[in-house]
Amino acid sequence: MKVFVTGASGFTGSHLVRSLINRGDEVTALVRRSSDLSRLKDLPVKLVYGDLGDRAALDEAMAGVDWVFHVAAYVELGIVDAQKMAKINVDGTRNMLAAAKNAGVSRFLYCSTIGVFGDTQGRVVDETFEREQSGFDSPYDETKYKAQALVDEAAKSGLSVVSVMPSGIFGGDDPHFGPVVRQFLKGGLKLWAGGKRMTGIVHVDDLVDGMLLAMEKGGEGEWYILSAGDLSTKDMFTALGRSQGVAPPAEAPEFLVRLLGNILEVVGRLFSWQPPISRERVYYIYDRCVRVTSAKAQEKLGWQPRPILQVLEDTVAELPK
Repeated sequence: MKVFVTGASGFTGSHLVRSLINRGDEVTALVRRSSDLSRLKDLPVKLVYGDLGDRAALDEAMAGVDWVFHVAAYVELGIVDAQKMAKINVDGTRNMLAAAKNAGVSRFLYCSTIGVFGDTQGRVVDETFEREQSGFDSPYDETKYKAQALVDEAAKSGLSVVSVMPSGIFGGDDPHFGPVVRQFLKGGLKLWAGGKRMTGIVHVDDLVDGMLLAMEKGGEGEWYILSAGDLSTKDMFTALGRSQGVAPPAEAPEFLVRLLGNILEVVGRLFSWQPPISRERVYYIYDRCVRVTSAKAQEKLGWQPRPILQVLEDTVAELPK
């Protein structure tokens, strides 16, 4: 099987590439000249240099390909370049779909997000849920929603597509939350905001398994939520620290976090700096709550993610020593 992957040099993409190679597939990856390729080191991957706006590179990469996994995205909250995000997440997906149709690929998977459902206000929803929120909480929220709409339209026009909606992706080599976990386990994280916030969790390797199952068994144009479940942030830290005897961090005062978010937002915009907390991040911590069930993926695809507590235990075990 010849497979093309975008986002291959990233956290999820690199795990997907390794799994595909272990299956015996031939993998082509789209990478930028500036990409850090350390995750792909020594792997038998054909590299095509370009980006999602480079239609010639996409056409080259998809020539003779059977499957396409579109994993790449501009993922960020806080102070972002909204136009750049739209260009990558929306226009880039449009280019990918057009190139896939032109190449006649047999199957196309889009890695979406549970965020497309909008704020469910704590309700647990499945793939049939119709977004009730009229606006968007962030440029990321908006661009991923619009990209998903393009994928759904491509399905209606005859392209064989399937979409997966992951929740929070965990693993020892996670470049985002992994360093936080390491700091916490060393006793260096004394304060945290939003201990009651519910966080969806899936191990990166279980996500990859779900993506492959969706390609093999998923219905045309179908959506599949991939999440092992959710935990409050406080319960998550409690579980992570249990084996090491580390207590969860104390709860930061909400009023102070909201105040800092407002102040640092202004500072960040003045100095083109991404602050650790901003108005948008504060909103996601305290005011937005998206909860989902992966019953469909488990029933229809036979997906069997490891339990949440096992995800956390394995994440700790996989951390770089």
